[in-house]
Amino acid sequence: MKTTTLETAIALKCFHIRKTLLFIAFGIVLGCKQKNPSDTASKSGVDPKPNIILIMADDQGWGDLSYTGNTNLNTPHIDALAENGISFENFYVQPVCSPTRAELLTGRYSGRLGVYRTSAGGERMNLGETTIAEILKETGYKTAAYGKWHNGMQAPYHPNSRGFDDYYGFASGHWGNYFSPMLEHNGKIVKGNGFLVDDLTDHGLEFIEKNRDQPFFLYLPLNTPHSPMQVPEEYWNSFKDKDLKLRYGGQETENENFTKAALAMVTNIDHNVGRITSKLKALDLEQRTIVIYLSDNGPNGWRYNGGMRGRKGSTDEGGVRSPFFMQWKGHLSSGKKITEIAGAIDLLPTLASLTGTEAKTKKPVDGRDLSPLLFETDTEWKKRTLFNYWNGKTSLRTQEYRLDHENRLYAMNEDRGQTIDISKSSPKVTDSLIATKTAWLATIAPPKKDDRPFTLGHPDYIYTQIPARDGIPHGKIERSNQHPNNTFFTHWTSTKDSVVWDVEVLASGTFEVELYYTMKPENAGVAVQLSHGHSTLVTRIVEPHDPPLTGMEDDRDPRIESYVKDFRPKVLGSIKLQKGRNPLTLKIPHMDHDGGIDVRLLMFRRL
Repeated sequence: MKTTTLETAIALKCFHIRKTLLFIAFGIVLGCKQKNPSDTASKSGVDPKPNIILIMADDQGWGDLSYTGNTNLNTPHIDALAENGISFENFYVQPVCSPTRAELLTGRYSGRLGVYRTSAGGERMNLGETTIAEILKETGYKTAAYGKWHNGMQAPYHPNSRGFDDYYGFASGHWGNYFSPMLEHNGKIVKGNGFLVDDLTDHGLEFIEKNRDQPFFLYLPLNTPHSPMQVPEEYWNSFKDKDLKLRYGGQETENENFTKAALAMVTNIDHNVGRITSKLKALDLEQRTIVIYLSDNGPNGWRYNGGMRGRKGSTDEGGVRSPFFMQWKGHLSSGKKITEIAGAIDLLPTLASLTGTEAKTKKPVDGRDLSPLLFETDTEWKKRTLFNYWNGKTSLRTQEYRLDHENRLYAMNEDRGQTIDISKSSPKVTDSLIATKTAWLATIAPPKKDDRPFTLGHPDYIYTQIPARDGIPHGKIERSNQHPNNTFFTHWTSTKDSVVWDVEVLASGTFEVELYYTMKPENAGVAVQLSHGHSTLVTRIVEPHDPPLTGMEDDRDPRIESYVKDFRPKVLGSIKLQKGRNPLTLKIPHMDHDGGIDVRLLMFRRL
């Protein structure tokens, strides 16, 4: 049957409409597919395995950035990460350093990891945990960590044992000097070069340059603005006489000088973040590199923090809310703000997803993959609860509420400062969250006694450092400071005194032993004895070395931690150690006068 001209026109019109609708539908499908990071990468012609640079400040508060409204300083390079990428407005870490570091590496709450202190062994992640560095390394990534580790010093707790090919920095919780200090490089003691944050960034830039043609994971856990409050002159001069417009508004007293030092240190961090992003741009790596910036806990002093309650060490909002920025040019929207709650535990599953890597962990993770929030505009996101725990205090955060450690309830969308307790007016919510907290605590109770020895002589590593921090003094020997991380032993006045470490030798062998010591001239000639099990090493120290305490000359505000000295290494000799657990005991069986030596650390090198 013949069709009329009108019928033909109608048919053609319908065909074009169907074709247009088909193209629209196809475009929608493509658009959805492009929200998968691997698909996005392949379509844009870049490596589907993006590089990752994870930068973490130490003791910087949420309010220590111009991006978050602090007019006392200017942080354009850190701010640019949020402006060119994504900002999480409700991102949570733990109240202190080591728990946060363990969580972001493993995706698991620190209470499950054996991390219950910040020193003396309690900062270590349990063995048998899986880190994001291990996951990425298995898929071909080059991995490096430069900075403050704070999750274990001796292998297999050391960063080289946790998935990082290269490590430079200090594994302790804090350090006593930020200008060319004693550091380590893959276990070997070395001397730093200049201001520490600049030095760590230098190593990061070298790593980026070296691995520009292959996927890499660079972890930069920086050491500032943690005390001691040391910063180069050029940054300090910009703040020492500055009139601070924004002040801490709570009842506690703000130390204005300390605040100025902290802000000067953050300004230095910002400069180094700019060096990193400039390097990425120069090497044409911006679209191939995810850059993340956050802090490990709340501010280390009472200063402007957006009116939130609490600071470092507190489980309140001000102690655990962190800035969190993620830039991935060409893949993530610019300036997008995500309001859903998220936390350090989410980093491992999220980074695994963004790199197209299966997150094969030995134990179940607590975190969630945030990539749906990164790529979707309208996403049904299942409600969740985040937990903050420290020193026996627990609070929890939902999207709407915070239940604090005293079970007071706050409506966080209206009351970020936690000023009005609504627990009595909202009993059902309060009771439900108390039950949630109780159930969670039952799964993460910290150990009543830590029976993990300090490990020595891992067969895959040459060096083992046994610092004063991990030892127990006996007799009249004293620690140089109540905060152990950067301490040394002093006031050794009797042959009956000793220092003991609980040490397990992991593999038998012969080790050269170096002692880092100081000794007054009148005490020259002391005998030193080191023993472990049936093995003993005895020698004499005849060369005096009596340098002064230092650090105070560079402190912008008086410190609470130990000052430092220029400890000299002395080779005591070699000792054969048998596999097994025994006390490692250092004694002075003979001294001609009433004084012995000060001891910073023992270094064992497998021969």
